[in-house]
Amino acid sequence: MAQFGVIRGVTHKIMMFSRVRHAIAWALVGLGLYACAPVEPESTARAPQEEPAWRSTSGAPVGPYKVGTPYQINGTWYYPRVDYDYRETGIASWYGPGFSGKRTANGEIYNPRDLTAAHRTLPMPSVVRVTNLENGRTVKLRINDRGPFARSRIIDVSQRAAELLGFTRQGTAKVLVEIVEDESRRLSVAALAGEAARDAPRAAPMVAVKAEALPGNGAPRLPKTPAGPQTALAQPRDINDTPSVTGSPANDVVVTRAVRDYDIFVQAGAFTSFDNANRLRARLSALGDVRIAKAMVEDTQFFRVQLGPLASVDQADRLLELLLANGHNEARVVID
Repeated sequence: MAQFGVIRGVTHKIMMFSRVRHAIAWALVGLGLYACAPVEPESTARAPQEEPAWRSTSGAPVGPYKVGTPYQINGTWYYPRVDYDYRETGIASWYGPGFSGKRTANGEIYNPRDLTAAHRTLPMPSVVRVTNLENGRTVKLRINDRGPFARSRIIDVSQRAAELLGFTRQGTAKVLVEIVEDESRRLSVAALAGEAARDAPRAAPMVAVKAEALPGNGAPRLPKTPAGPQTALAQPRDINDTPSVTGSPANDVVVTRAVRDYDIFVQAGAFTSFDNANRLRARLSALGDVRIAKAMVEDTQFFRVQLGPLASVDQADRLLELLLANGHNEARVVID
């Protein structure tokens, strides 16, 4: 009877484990992610800079997968969604020790030494590649928080990320932010399956710095920046040409990309009618140089009214606030 009781107990555990596995599988199928999750082929010769920048330095688990519902901050609505085509240029800022130990939007504990970032709409967790367009430095970050809510910023990065990107001193930088689809998909599946602690981003060893041309023209995805005069790509800058970063360089990956010069503009509005755009251009001409830039969004031609180029982020911030205060609610800072 004792042997029968042991066998029955083992059988019960096996059945329970099987049920848990089936429950997870069906949950992922229902979310449309189980069948379409990419399977990464095994490789023993991957380049060091292509290794996922996973796991937090503290070893804390990654929070649950979360997209979220539309929300409003300071009168502006934001609409979180899955967007594996996301690519945008704009201004980045960073937040540091003052937020250490506080909970992020997906329930994680913020660690300023982790390679993480806050974004207004991308899923949490997801992976983005952030390129500093002023020095060519690039790092991969994990989105685990919401923000920034200043209209002139598109991403808030951790203190460690700002150090690696080389803009802690000035506080802001012109950046290109691109979602990394395959790693974001894997991370979302792991989080949904309760395995996110194993696959969470961390800083990987810096054993190589690779220079590569920046793809495309670095323009925002919505609306797209029209093709303009071609500017020669700058030569890749040596990583030592920018302010030194703290911490051991053996613990982080920084890829240096060749980037061209980018200017800052404040976009007052975008129109499908050139006449409407031209009327706004005339009204804003007293504020400085105003241009009309063409952009194709899918099959529609847009005419974007932009003031600039501007000398600094501070000047762009002041001009943006002036436009918003005068009813130009769609005004925003753009990089071109």
